[in-house]
Amino acid sequence: MDPSAPDTPRHPPAAAFDLIMAATPPPGALDAPAARRNAGPLLAVLLAELPADGTILEIGAGTGQHAAAFAQALLPRRWLPTEMDAERRDSIRAWMTLLAPDGARPLPPRALDAADPADTWPLGDAAPVSAMVSANVIHIAPWTVTLGILAGAARWLGPGAPLILYGPFHRDGRHMSPGNTAFDADLRSRDPGWGIRDLEREVLPVATGVGLRLGAVHEMPANNLCVVLRR
Repeated sequence: MDPSAPDTPRHPPAAAFDLIMAATPPPGALDAPAARRNAGPLLAVLLAELPADGTILEIGAGTGQHAAAFAQALLPRRWLPTEMDAERRDSIRAWMTLLAPDGARPLPPRALDAADPADTWPLGDAAPVSAMVSANVIHIAPWTVTLGILAGAARWLGPGAPLILYGPFHRDGRHMSPGNTAFDADLRSRDPGWGIRDLEREVLPVATGVGLRLGAVHEMPANNLCVVLRR
C-alpha cells in the first residue's frame, strides 16, 4: 500500500491538526510561527470553499506545517504540497514523520517553480486537480510567480474550481493598515521584485484575462485576506 495514500486516520482529524500545530519541530523540520498562527482561520476558509474531494495542489508549501495538518483535517481530499526549495521539501517530509503511519498523509512533496510555464508543471499523474491553494507566497516572490500561479490555475483547474490565495493585499490603491505599509516597504527594500500586491489593480486584471473570476474575499486576522478565484 502506498504510505502517502489518504487512508482513514488513527486519530480524529482535529486531533491530528492540533498535534501538528503544537508540536516541537522534528529533526530536519523548519518552523514558521506565522503558519501556526494562521492555520486555524485558513482551515475554516478551506472547509467552506474547497470541493468535497479530489487533489488540492499547494503552491509554495514552505515548511510543510500546513501540509501535514491540512491533509488530516481535509479528508477525503488529497493534499499535494509543492515547493521549489529543496531544504523546504525536506522540511515537509520531516513534518510528515509526526503523522500516524496508517493515517492520512500529504502526498510526497514535488519540486515546482510556479513561474515556469504551466504546461511543464509536474502534475500529469495528479490530474485532475480540484483546487489550488497558495498561502503567504505572492508578496515574497517576483511578480512572475503571481502570473504563473494564475496561469497554472487556468491550465489545471476545471470549471468552477477554486484558486485560494492567502496573505496581505492592497485594495484598489489603498494599504489596509499601517503595519502592512511598513511590511511592504521592508519587503521591497529586501528585493525590489517583492511586495504586497494590489488585489483590484494588479491581481484581478490578470486573473480575469486568463479566465478566472472573483468568487469571494474573506477577511482574516492580522489584516490578511483569503481571495477565492474560480475557473
